[in-house]
Amino acid sequence: MKWFSADYHFGHKNILKFCSRPFNNVTEMSTALIRNHNEIVNYDDDVYILGDLCLGDYKEAIRYLSEMSGHKYVIPGSHDYRWLKRANYIWQVTGTRVLPPLVTLKLEGQLMVLCHYAMRVWDKSHYNSWNLFGHSHGRLRTVGKQYDVGVDSNNYRPVSLEELRVIMESKPDNVNHVGR
Repeated sequence: MKWFSADYHFGHKNILKFCSRPFNNVTEMSTALIRNHNEIVNYDDDVYILGDLCLGDYKEAIRYLSEMSGHKYVIPGSHDYRWLKRANYIWQVTGTRVLPPLVTLKLEGQLMVLCHYAMRVWDKSHYNSWNLFGHSHGRLRTVGKQYDVGVDSNNYRPVSLEELRVIMESKPDNVNHVGR
């Protein structure tokens, strides 16, 4: 299966208040987020994490990534700068691949653009491709075939490609859609 998520913010104390997360402290939050992740993501699944994994250094990133199931692909976010300096080492230790900040890919016939940030238009948006993003913690109104895959928008867990297909069916066409 394919999964998408963003904005775990492991080790980020202020995120508890900023997003009104229902946890007493960062340890409780981290434990719950990893548990929720591992309850649905299997060992052989692919997981695209669209930024803001953790605020800490590479040792913290390794700790969290090692505890999370699946083949992980991280697209950098605004809080990942400290641990990204050791991305190659993290890949060697955890198998997690760090992708560029903007990725266009086709999964199971669906073209999508992945980025930590939402976009107004994106690659092939005029053909109703999807834009999956994080960063806004559920506070940004989407347009067309966009979706915030962050944990704050998805009951503190990743969202599957199958779930996204259902969600996108109910969304309007992209603003620049040319039709077929």
